[in-house]
Amino acid sequence: MALQGMTPMQSAAARWETAKPMVIALAIGLVAGPVISNYMGWQVTSGAARAETRDGIIEQLAQICDQRARTEVADPSKLDWDARSALAKKWAIAPGTPFGDLDVSGAYAQKLAG
Repeated sequence: MALQGMTPMQSAAARWETAKPMVIALAIGLVAGPVISNYMGWQVTSGAARAETRDGIIEQLAQICDQRARTEVADPSKLDWDARSALAKKWAIAPGTPFGDLDVSGAYAQKLAG
């Protein structure tokens, strides 16, 4: 073995030269890995999770509004835009709130059209 005749400093330098490519690759991977995985969409950021949760809640509320409004109007797709909008605003009001959520009424109005 060549390391036996070396001084401790030479031995450490030789070990560093052996390990140096792996350490550099590890450092690059630690920096580039999260950036690449976020760019590829493999990570879910808190903002994206909140937006997806809100979209799901809005969709569920729009379905509830749809069921409640169909008791009043059997086929709301035949209504004109103003009547659909008024119907959506009427049924999008949640109990205990002074006004309906605009996102829910907008989603519900789109549901009525289709």
